[in-house]
Amino acid sequence: MNIITVTKRDGSKEQLDLNKFHRVVQWACEGITNVSESEIEIKSHIQFYNSIKTSDIQETLIKASADLISEEHPNYQYVAGRLVNYHLRKQVYNNYKPIKLLDHIKKVVAEGYYDKDILTWYTEDQINTIDGIVDHDRDYDIAYVGMEQFRGKYLIKNRVTNQYYETPQMVYILIAMVLFRNYTHETRLKWIKDFYDSISTFEISLPTPIMAGLRSPQKQFSSCVLIETGDSLDSINATTSSIVKYVSQKAGIGIGAGRIRAIGSPIRKGDASHTGVIPFYKLFQAAVKSCSQGGVRGGAATLYYPAWHLEIEDLLVLKNNKGTEETRIRHLDYGVQFNRVLYERLLSNGNITLFSPNDVPDLYDSFFTDADRFRELYEKYERSSKIRKKVIKAIDLFSAFMQERKDTGRIYLMNVDHANDHGAFIKEKAPIKQSNLCCEINLPTKPLNNYDDEDGEISLCTLAAINWGKIRDVSDFKRPCSIIVRALDELLDYQDYPVLAAKKSTMARRPLGIGIVNFAYWLARNDLNYQDIDKSGLAKIHEYAEAWSYYLIKASIDLAKEKAACPKSNETQYGNGDMPIDTYKKEVDELVEPVYNLDWNQLRKDAKSVGIRNSTLMALMPSETSAQISNATNGIEPPRSLVSIKQSKDGVLKQVVPELRKLKNKYDLLWDQKSPEGYLKICAVLQKFIDQGISVNTSYNPKFYEDEKIPMSEMIKHLLMFYKYGGKQLYYFNTNDGAGEVELPELAISEETEEDCESCIL
Repeated sequence: MNIITVTKRDGSKEQLDLNKFHRVVQWACEGITNVSESEIEIKSHIQFYNSIKTSDIQETLIKASADLISEEHPNYQYVAGRLVNYHLRKQVYNNYKPIKLLDHIKKVVAEGYYDKDILTWYTEDQINTIDGIVDHDRDYDIAYVGMEQFRGKYLIKNRVTNQYYETPQMVYILIAMVLFRNYTHETRLKWIKDFYDSISTFEISLPTPIMAGLRSPQKQFSSCVLIETGDSLDSINATTSSIVKYVSQKAGIGIGAGRIRAIGSPIRKGDASHTGVIPFYKLFQAAVKSCSQGGVRGGAATLYYPAWHLEIEDLLVLKNNKGTEETRIRHLDYGVQFNRVLYERLLSNGNITLFSPNDVPDLYDSFFTDADRFRELYEKYERSSKIRKKVIKAIDLFSAFMQERKDTGRIYLMNVDHANDHGAFIKEKAPIKQSNLCCEINLPTKPLNNYDDEDGEISLCTLAAINWGKIRDVSDFKRPCSIIVRALDELLDYQDYPVLAAKKSTMARRPLGIGIVNFAYWLARNDLNYQDIDKSGLAKIHEYAEAWSYYLIKASIDLAKEKAACPKSNETQYGNGDMPIDTYKKEVDELVEPVYNLDWNQLRKDAKSVGIRNSTLMALMPSETSAQISNATNGIEPPRSLVSIKQSKDGVLKQVVPELRKLKNKYDLLWDQKSPEGYLKICAVLQKFIDQGISVNTSYNPKFYEDEKIPMSEMIKHLLMFYKYGGKQLYYFNTNDGAGEVELPELAISEETEEDCESCIL
């Protein structure tokens, strides 16, 4: 009889002991209901052969338990998560039991993967004290999809050898230690513990740059970068260089390119004719794709331009699959900008006149800052016979825009007047002229004349989110809101700024973008849904959104009392004592009564007296990856399925909505919704309390329409509804066309594609 041997991690061999692997499966199932040890072992179909690696056996057990995840048996997600955790600890520590924190830090610093300064910020005794805070058992609360996302994206590892150097709780405690390194010995232990407890129990979600990099020598953690180009070659070149620099550091890019003149414009007093915007957009695309993000994929960017640009008809089709490579730029996304004047032309069945920005002085700037002044100039230039122009029907322009948005899914919209009228900044001092990759950030920018231009402004936004699934009462917002504002504010001083214009802007404005995860679960738990949301449901959302917003603003004002306001607090609405609830679009009152439960008057007084530490505080971003870490639903989005799958470079991952068995009939799934109107109403109420924007998606299921075709009138109706209630930016257009469905029942593929940016998707 042949004896089968097993190859261990150190290369040694020992006789196969089936009981050992049975005990691992038994341990993984312990205390978890509705799972079967034997099912996992049968499913694994392990074919033992001589010299089989223990790691191969463990990966097979992981896959077997993950394959068993279903609506009927959702708890296999925790069995699979435990098995991943077991496998990971063996890789990192050569043992299931983690080593001491001090030994761990010394080891990883020596390998060059942790910032060596960590060992100078803290004494050995202090690190040993912090070690007592760490609860490695919290790894058990991370479901399979979360553990796999940790392995694929967040854990520090050698990507050549695939050697891992840490486990989740080490990630969380090291992030806390880096953030509060400068606090006094008397206070920092408290803040480290509070922050660690909040992130390791999923009260707070952090974005990819922080999770993957904060503790390493790399020091760029802002998710979003907004860069505006001027019309000159020097400015375009400076923009290109800045894009390359930030893409190389894993940031998502928003490009404001609306100033570039149209094709045929004279240059050098008629010595040459301008090539138009498309060649320069191609240059930006090349810059975006020039560096890979983490060795995984190219960068990603959204480029913004006004709807009245002379080349609009050619620009709208840049993303589609028709035409030739010379006439298409498919690896950028596009944000088309509108304001009140253009909507008025649509509603009056009028015309829209197209111009080259260089031919119409002050029109571009007034487009963002003053709709009345824009109308005055616009009509003046329309009457002029000396200015090159083109006239098209407003309905034709809007229809062309909506058709391309529907066909590509990734032609976005920005209402620039709402971004400026209902935002954080005084528009005359700091106008908003673009958004970011994912359409939730609204920050001021200025074109660079050269790479080191001190007068230019590149805006960065640092993201995080509050998990509404952990909130049982509005008072529960106070603690996590205070912690996350304090933590992210510290991060701004710690990180590096490769471009001077970005550093100056960030230090002057200190912008943050704190969003929401697990909203669909919160709705289900409160017996609310998207499509049938009524005034009482919107009032509940209003109550909780008020508290979320209030405690974030209060945290920043309190921080201003302690550390001083940001230098350009005087350019914010907050500095004038004005809150988001003072500037919102009053049509929202049609949806929900403006009833407030918190002391906004005192907040106004404090803001006017001491200013605010952070110019912006709120932004609702996509939260695909961090939601999976937290086993939460994505941002404010409805789930597509109760058990959904995500395609990644590491394979297919299943995710289960929280409390599936208890709330199965309470979740309002995306493709069950007959229209996006309920969702848009919810976004309108949330936007009331937000100083930046929301990544708002519009989704349609053709089966609810005649001949399964979505009428243009329906899409434009929702566009107008979005504008009426103060909407700022529209992100994806989702259509349930059946493409990408997998053979497993009740599973849907997530929206993420190769062009998505890991840093902006929280």
